[in-house]
Amino acid sequence: MKLFINVLSVVLFLPDNDVSRVDKEVSVSAMEGDSVTLYTGVQTNQQEDIKWYFNDTRIAQISGDLSDICTDVQCNEGTERFRDRLKLDHQTGSLTITNTRNTHSGLYELNIIIISSSDSGKIFNVTVKGVSAAKRDEVKRKSVKEGESVTLDPGVIKKTSDVMMWYFNDTLIAEITGDQSKICTDVQCKERIRDRLKLDHQTGSLIITNTRNTDSGEYKLQINIINSSFSITRVKRFSVSVVDVPDSGLSSGAVAGIVVGVLLVFAGVTAGVIYYRHHRTHEPVPQRDDM
Repeated sequence: MKLFINVLSVVLFLPDNDVSRVDKEVSVSAMEGDSVTLYTGVQTNQQEDIKWYFNDTRIAQISGDLSDICTDVQCNEGTERFRDRLKLDHQTGSLTITNTRNTHSGLYELNIIIISSSDSGKIFNVTVKGVSAAKRDEVKRKSVKEGESVTLDPGVIKKTSDVMMWYFNDTLIAEITGDQSKICTDVQCKERIRDRLKLDHQTGSLIITNTRNTDSGEYKLQINIINSSFSITRVKRFSVSVVDVPDSGLSSGAVAGIVVGVLLVFAGVTAGVIYYRHHRTHEPVPQRDDM
């Protein structure tokens, strides 16, 4: 029985490659720290064997019956370039490189052995843009007083196909998919912040109104940039601190009583001044005795 081999190449930083043997070329632009998923476009089954290579070194493999699965050093001892950054989808054989670095640049080749099929292939031109460690690990910090509103702005241009998911202390609280949005509905979220969350569909920003001390914590935005041939996952982090408003120690009734008392005293003083001035105006003018 004849075996057909489909070859799929992934190129980082645009090296010179012969693309005449592939159907099309796909350009991917990512930043250091992003996760990049390269899709195979197939479903694994017992008739397929999928192998990924990086610069001619095998880095991932999965058999159709899932009996042979490996990534990175498991596939080739002594190869530790990716250091647990490789994830293999058991359903499709797609490869994900998490927390990318420019050292991951190179040629990625995918071999798919399929029984009774025709050859096909793609080339991914992936550019990983370098950023500083400070920028890559940046946590934007926000500090507000209780009762004020705070806006967490990701500072990106949102595309219709992007999926944005907001997490608060690792709990999903809001999501934007296309023109649709969803605010968390579980009991815990409803009791804490559900009715005080708003989403900006143009920017993906999250607005928290009437903030409380319990809103303090870590907020994470996961942006999924989705394409038919690949996807990029980008994460932005925010730290929110809600500062307590000083408490006078008086109840609202006591405060109201003090206000009324001050107003009454002010009214009394005003009335006294008016009476005094009126009395002085109408006093008889003393007659001068020239005798």
